[in-house]
Amino acid sequence: MIGLRNASVNGSGRRTTSYRILRAVSSPAATRRTAAPSPRVRVRRVHKKASYERDAVKAILDEALVAHLGFSHEGQPFVIPTLHARLGEEVYVHGSAASRTLRALGAALPACLTVTLLDGFVFARSMFEMSANYRSVVVLGEARAVTDPDEKLRALEAFSEHVLPGRWAEARKPTRKELKATSVLALPLDEASAKISTGGPDDGESDDAALDVWAGHVPIRLAADEPVPCPHLRPGIPLPADIAGYQRRLTPAPEPHAASPAVAARTARAELTAGRSAGSEA
Repeated sequence: MIGLRNASVNGSGRRTTSYRILRAVSSPAATRRTAAPSPRVRVRRVHKKASYERDAVKAILDEALVAHLGFSHEGQPFVIPTLHARLGEEVYVHGSAASRTLRALGAALPACLTVTLLDGFVFARSMFEMSANYRSVVVLGEARAVTDPDEKLRALEAFSEHVLPGRWAEARKPTRKELKATSVLALPLDEASAKISTGGPDDGESDDAALDVWAGHVPIRLAADEPVPCPHLRPGIPLPADIAGYQRRLTPAPEPHAASPAVAARTARAELTAGRSAGSEA
């Protein structure tokens, strides 16, 4: 599933890159089928791991909880970690750090936004082949300042729902003063690419396979610890179930187990036999 059921905001911090999408975008056929939207975002190193499928890009953005926004101000490059949320074909970020640059330019700001989901480390028999499993996205484009109050409010709601669905309805909404003091940037997804690395080491059939060195991969996942109440919390306010169970938002959905070829063949033969029997009885 990509996104939330009955919600306009995609992204709960839970794994949304379905295994169907992972299998599709990791295949060479998918890479050949969908060309890069621009030369600037075309993956050049290990290009077989690239995906330009918009669904894959959106799913990774929706799952990631932190983005990094890169831009240049007066010749000095900056890369700022920030919250983000996607609405349709745009991704929104808090733009306080880049607001002075936007004011100086008086126009859109050339920017780069990246997210990375670390899924594990790959330990090969040689240091050269050691690597990581990950899902990442790079978005290039012209970031615009969101000035319309209604759009800015929708973006702030998206930030909240991205982290914890339903929190927007429970907490106090921003005042006009707070809304005015908050900078939000919007970046289109016109130029975006994903890169996905899965599986174990690639040296199982090389000369290094004869080495007495353990090889494989260690999956890594994001985990939530026990909620810590504010020391000024008034007595009698219970811990909400969605916060108490926040780990559910972070836990990957279990991969569906397909039947083995032998089991599938036996099932097909049984269904065929049953169909013949029913036909003879008719």
